[in-house]
Amino acid sequence: MPTMLASDLPLPKIGRGKVRDIYAVGDDRVLLLTTDRISAFDVVMAETIPIKGAVLTQLSAWWFGRLEGVVPHHMISADADEIIEEVPALRGHGAEIAGRAMLCRHTNVFPIECVIRGYLSGSAWKEYAAAGTLAGEKLASGLLESAKLEPGIFSPATKAETGHDENITIGRMREILGDEVTHTLESMTRAVYTLGETVSRSQGIIIADTKFEFGRDADGRIILIDEVMTPDSSRFWAADVYAPGRPQPSFDKQPLRDYLDAERRAGRWNGDAPPPPLPASVVDATSKRYLEAYRLITGSDLAVSG
Repeated sequence: MPTMLASDLPLPKIGRGKVRDIYAVGDDRVLLLTTDRISAFDVVMAETIPIKGAVLTQLSAWWFGRLEGVVPHHMISADADEIIEEVPALRGHGAEIAGRAMLCRHTNVFPIECVIRGYLSGSAWKEYAAAGTLAGEKLASGLLESAKLEPGIFSPATKAETGHDENITIGRMREILGDEVTHTLESMTRAVYTLGETVSRSQGIIIADTKFEFGRDADGRIILIDEVMTPDSSRFWAADVYAPGRPQPSFDKQPLRDYLDAERRAGRWNGDAPPPPLPASVVDATSKRYLEAYRLITGSDLAVSG
């Protein structure tokens, strides 16, 4: 499968995210085309990560299949042949969309990232270690790095098209979306995370934290959208070596984060765009982590073509 930095399909392009190109399919559907772009610390890298787009699309499709009856979601199909049958304009573009495209219901997207943290890690640990808080709200004292949080903490963030997302309080989320929508999004977030944590644990993987997006469809329903429990949106740990009190080995984009952290500490990068160039070793290690995450969670190797 050739790597893809950007796509050019014969459909109206209505959006370009950090990794996805979004196309309109009539008035009520969209095509999400996941490229091999990668971001870290909310900055998009210049290099692509081989196979990454297929991993994100197919792992999300796998999760959506398991969420039937748990929460409503936007996926119609992630099968290229089915998508082409539904969208004849894509005939002749099968190789471009194979494995990396998802036909979805169109929604009005809520401008909030719904983050849930089952363990104290990453930016949450950094804030807690410095101030004993998360998004400015006090947590219990004496917690260790990577400690399990019971129950998990719902920690919303503002969505940023460019620049850095910002953690906000649930109170601020209520001001933006209202009490009813905030309650619904938190409840749905917890339901999806509970299923994901249970399933992944049975495969020897801990989902330490993850984030979801939601939107309202044409029928007025609030539904789960975008990607679900992938290496881009989640922190995966190996359960058999988990131990609180230290950072954990992870099956996500950690090789990339570690490299960028080192560049920042060395004063060669200030954390904003443009990012430093990525060595081939970091690109290769990151690609392998994505494939390994898919294999470990689903129990099978990713089927790729091309």
